[in-house]
Amino acid sequence: MNNIISQIDSDFKDALKNHDELRTSTLRLLKSSIHNLEIEKQHELSQEEIWQLINKEIKQRRDSIDQYKAGKREDLAQKEETEIKIISTYAPAQLSDEELRKIVKDAVVKTNAKDASDMGKVMKEAMLQIKGRADGSKVSQVAIEELKRG
Repeated sequence: MNNIISQIDSDFKDALKNHDELRTSTLRLLKSSIHNLEIEKQHELSQEEIWQLINKEIKQRRDSIDQYKAGKREDLAQKEETEIKIISTYAPAQLSDEELRKIVKDAVVKTNAKDASDMGKVMKEAMLQIKGRADGSKVSQVAIEELKRG
């Protein structure tokens, strides 16, 4: 069994014992998402697949926070913030800006990219190296900057 899943299971049991309702419900949802993705893919998930799922869960909560704040529901936004903190403990360490820029520069060189029309090739190559350690929109932003520098 994957060590991330083992850690989530262990933390879930601790949260249950300690009657930590928010942590319990958040980890229950995370466990459910992992289980559903395993059923969908019909195999045990790799560490990278779990990281992608965790990053997706974090992104969904960030989107919800924006919606709640727009609707002046600070209480719900705060709950989502707490859930992000809980889920983030299982996410991969994020790349620094310098590490991200180096990976994108290497991808530009490797794909012989010249301008924005080569963006897809650069993103594909960079994301292979990044494996969930940076947000796709941030990678895209850096790729655009690097392609403009030409």
